[in-house]
Amino acid sequence: MTTQLNSSFRGTQDLPKWLSPSLLVGFFLASFGLQVLLASNSDSADINFIPVAIFGLLSFTLALYVISRVIEGVRKAKDRLVTIMVSTAFSLALIPLLSLAYTVVTKGVARFDAEFFTFSMRNVVGEGGGALHAIIGTIEITGIATLISVPIGIMAAIYLVEYGRGTVARLVTFFVDVMTGVPSIVAGLFAYALFVIFFGPGVRMGLGGAIALSLLMIPVVIRATEEMLKIVPNELREAAYALGVPKWLTVLKVVLPTSLAGIATGIMIAIARVIGETAPLLLIAGFTASMNYNPLDERMMTLPVFVYTSYANQGVDMQAYVDRAWAGALTLMLIVMVLNLVARLISKYFSPKG
Repeated sequence: MTTQLNSSFRGTQDLPKWLSPSLLVGFFLASFGLQVLLASNSDSADINFIPVAIFGLLSFTLALYVISRVIEGVRKAKDRLVTIMVSTAFSLALIPLLSLAYTVVTKGVARFDAEFFTFSMRNVVGEGGGALHAIIGTIEITGIATLISVPIGIMAAIYLVEYGRGTVARLVTFFVDVMTGVPSIVAGLFAYALFVIFFGPGVRMGLGGAIALSLLMIPVVIRATEEMLKIVPNELREAAYALGVPKWLTVLKVVLPTSLAGIATGIMIAIARVIGETAPLLLIAGFTASMNYNPLDERMMTLPVFVYTSYANQGVDMQAYVDRAWAGALTLMLIVMVLNLVARLISKYFSPKG
C-alpha cells in the first residue's frame, strides 16, 4: 500500500517558473513556423491563426503534463492540466468581449466629439448632428423605470424572504421566474397595449418605454435582493427579536442595512441590463430627431434606438450615419461601464466590515 501511494505521488521537485511560459512560447512559435511552411508549399499564402493556436496549445498542454508527471508527480501534473483548461476557457470567453470593445472604440471615436454631445439630429440630413436628445431620453426613461422597479422589487423580495409562506409565496416565485425569461419585445407590446387603452392607437411616449423597461427590471431586482437577504445571518434577526424589536423594524434597521451593498449592486446590474434594450423602446417610446424633455408627451429618443435607426436608415452620406451609430454604441457602452464601476464601489464601501 505504501509503495503504491509513493508511486502515485512520486516526484518531490518543482518545475522552474520559467519552464511553463518558455514551453508555451516555443510551441506557439513552432506551430506558427509549421503553418508558414505549409502556406509556402501551397497556392495560398494566407496564414490561418486558428490552427496555429489550437496546435500550439495542445502541444504545450501535452508536453507540460508529461514533464510535470515525471518530475513533480501525478497530483501536480493533474493540477497543471486543470489549470490550463480553466485558463483556456477563460481566454476563449474573453476574446469576444475584447474584440467587441476594440471594434466599438476604434469605430466610435470618429464622432466622439463635443458636437455629438451638445446637438440633436433636428434638420440634420448629412454630416454633423449629435445624440443629445437620445442621451437625455435614455437617462429619463431609465431613471423612471428605476423609480418604478426598485421599490416593487425590494418589497417583493422582502415578502418572499421574511413573510412569504404557502401558496401565495410559491405563486410570486413562479411569476418572477416567468418574468425573468420574458422577451423584451413582449414587454414593449404589453406597454403599448396598456397605453392604447388610455390614449388610443398610435400612442408614443417616454413613460411607456419606462413601463416596458420596468417589466424587465423588476424580476432582476427581486432575484438580486432576495439572494442578498437570504445571506443575512439569522442570528442578527434573533438578537433583534430578543430585544423586543418588532419584525418590520428588524427588517428596516437590521436586515436591509446589512444587505445594502449587495442590493445596490443588483440594482445597478438591473439598470445595465435594460439600458441597452431597443425593441420595446422602438415600439412604445418611438423615434424622433428633436429634443423632448417631457416623458408624458410625444415621442422620445433613446440611445439604443438612435444606434439602430442611424445604421438601418442611412441617408445620402452613409458614412456619417454609420459614424454616429458607432459613437452612440460607444456612449452606451461607457454608460454601462460606469454603472458597473459604481456597483463595485458601492459593494466595496457599504458592505459590512469585519
